[in-house]
Amino acid sequence: MTGTLSGMTHPLEFLIGDWVTEMSHPALPGVEVHGRVTGEWGPNRRFIVLRSETDHPDFPDAVSILGAFDDDPLQMHYFDSRGVHRVYETSAAGDVWHIERDFPGFSQKWDGQISADRNTIAGVHQASRDGTTWEDDLDITYRRV
Repeated sequence: MTGTLSGMTHPLEFLIGDWVTEMSHPALPGVEVHGRVTGEWGPNRRFIVLRSETDHPDFPDAVSILGAFDDDPLQMHYFDSRGVHRVYETSAAGDVWHIERDFPGFSQKWDGQISADRNTIAGVHQASRDGTTWEDDLDITYRRV
């Protein structure tokens, strides 16, 4: 399956499909949270819509829209059940899916390692309150169903 983004194959099309997730967070030591993510094409295959749900009340359900206009960088617009909205730069190159947000007081970044068969993606989100010191935040693994 191929998509288009300014006439090119969409670099994140490997996200299309159904996934299960396993997550942990330093605020909840020893707790493993399970969830589901569905990736589907948006209008004209220019965007990917990711819908996520978890089985833990402290982890929000979310919708993310990934895409770009013309030659702009890829972005991920994130909306969750807490009412949070964030905009991230995102990219995929080789075996890494990268997400990054530079925002005063709460910057975030993530490098998800993509398996050779593209059926597993794993990485640890990091957060920074000062833009310099980074701490591990959300550890997440996606497995294709």
